[in-house]
Formats: sequence, structure tokens, C-alpha cells
Amino acid sequence: MEETLPWFATMPAQPRSLVGLIIQAGIRGFADWLRSPGAGNRITADVFAIAPSDLTSVVSLEQTVELVRIAVEVTEEAVDELAAPTMRTWLREATLRYSREIAFAAAIVYARAAEQRGAWDARLESLVVDAIVRGDVSDSLLSRAAALGWSQPSRVVVVAGGAPEGDPERVLSHARHLGGEAGADILAGVQTARLVMVVGAGARLTRVTKALLPAFADGPVVTGPVVGGLVEASSSVQDVLAALRAAPGWPAAPRPVASDDLLAERAIAGDARAVRRLVSDIYRHLADDPTLLATADAFIMCGGAIEASARQLFVHANTVRYRLRRVAETCGYDLANGRERYVVQVALTVGRLQAGTPSR
Repeated sequence: MEETLPWFATMPAQPRSLVGLIIQAGIRGFADWLRSPGAGNRITADVFAIAPSDLTSVVSLEQTVELVRIAVEVTEEAVDELAAPTMRTWLREATLRYSREIAFAAAIVYARAAEQRGAWDARLESLVVDAIVRGDVSDSLLSRAAALGWSQPSRVVVVAGGAPEGDPERVLSHARHLGGEAGADILAGVQTARLVMVVGAGARLTRVTKALLPAFADGPVVTGPVVGGLVEASSSVQDVLAALRAAPGWPAAPRPVASDDLLAERAIAGDARAVRRLVSDIYRHLADDPTLLATADAFIMCGGAIEASARQLFVHANTVRYRLRRVAETCGYDLANGRERYVVQVALTVGRLQAGTPSR
């Protein structure tokens, strides 16, 4: 093995000694198997019984196959010394059959180890996502995320939607597969009927989130703002979940839809964070200029008609158009757009309710 396998020669002493013990157990098992071939499964399983559970992380399956191959070759070369001429063919055939049983036993050992690692990784990933949802981000959480392959990407976004029916593990496996194809880091968890993903990528997050849509069930899918890491993602995940609950209020919403685009529905549904955003970003800016606030009120009440708004305000239509441009510059919403006009209307309503002032 030292002569033909470069990696074996550089292996630390303890793993090398374990490999030697396994090889010796295999030879003893071969002798026992020759005496009672019917006990093959038990004997071949006993060969790996002396190996510690973490040996599969030290010696890969490919390396184990190479070790078995060399052991079989050495045994075959020794057949002429071990057996009489009339028994040599029988011993060679027995060696091949036994090596096949050993290969199957090794495959079972590595398959079980992979299943255990997969189950552990799935539980760890679920704990990480749950902690992010709760806002409980700590150094230990970041360490656990790194253990799952999270590479600390520079741009992170939270995506949430309905979870498809079926085995949650398959749902998560599909999500990870889609994320891998898109070149993104994925931390995902199924929480009751919803699927929550933390997605990280260096660039093109919009393309990545669209690529992940097949992982969700039919219905709304909400994305949060792009942030710089897991800590910031934890602070925005509540906005994403609140938007997901409020998404049915806007049936024509795009898929995916940004959580900030559902501020109006979130506020109506009782989301205090959305109310604060609408009041600070829209109502207060317009309330600081009574002329703009009156123009916005009139334009909304007249259903977006400039001429009717001008008559109500006793001004020229061009004055209304000028003020509407000022409204857009002030609060970032274009009242000529029906959807944005609705958001401003909700913002003015919740702002006045909070301020306790009557409508102008």
C-alpha cells in the first residue's frame, strides 16, 4: 500500500494503524468464511465492526476500494503458496467472491455514514434557520452555518413561500439542488406549511431567486431586501414573514414580490413595522407640506383624474401635474400609478389615525 498509494504513506499514524487492523480482520474473516460460507454477511460485517464511526471521514470510499483491491491482489499472488495445486482455482474463485462481499459491506458502511451525516446536517440546518427566524443570531450560529458550507457571501436575501406537500427532506433537497445550480449558498427550513430560505450570492440575486421558485408551492413568494450577511437577514426575516401573511391581499402581485411592495397590505393586516414605515416614509413627508398633502388627497379622491383634481383644488391642471411630480420626489411614489396611489392612500389613512388629525 505504501508503494502504490501516495496518500497512504502520508496518512497519520492512528488512521494507518486502524487500516492495518481492518485488513487483518478481513484476512481472519476470509479464513472463517472459507470454513462456513453461509455466514458470509455476518463475517464481512464484522470486518468493519472494529472501525470507529468517524473513520469514514478520514478514509474515503474511493480509498477504501483501493485498499480492498490491493489486499485482494496480494492474496491472489499468495494462492500458490497457500494452496495445493488442485485447490488453487477454488481458492482464487473464493477470494473473488469474498472480495465482492467485502465491497458490498464497505458500501453499506459508507451509505449509513452518509445518511447519518445527512440527517445531522438537516437537523443543524433547521436549527440555524429557526434561529434566524427568531432573531437569535450569535457567533455559534455563524459557526454552525459555516459547518453547513455557508461561505459568508456578500449579498444575502430571505425568501419565503408555501412549502410543497410531501416529505420535507425532499423539499429541502430540491431547494438545495436549485440553489447549487444557480451558484448560490442556501440555508432552508420547512416550518409547518411555509418554506423559508436564506440565499447568499455574490451577484445576480434576482436571477437566483427566480431560479428557486420551483422549490415553492403554488401561491405567493416573498423576498426581503438584500443585506450583507446572516445578522442583517435575521433583522429582515420578520418583514418577509409578515408580507407572506399579507400577500393574499394583493392577488395581482408579481412572483416573487418584495416585502416592501406589500407595505399597504401588511399595515391593514396589523403589522406595526409596516405602519411605521408608511408613516415615516410617506405620510410625514407629505404632512410637512400641506399643499402637497392636499393635492395627494384630491388626486386620490378623484380617482387619478387631473382635471377633476384641479377643479376641486381651484387650480390649473398644470399646477396639479407639477405638484404630483413634487409628491413623487418627496415620498418616492408616483400617484399616476394605480398601485402606488393605493399605497399612498393607505399611508395617509394610517398616518392620520396615528396622529389623530382629521382629513383635510
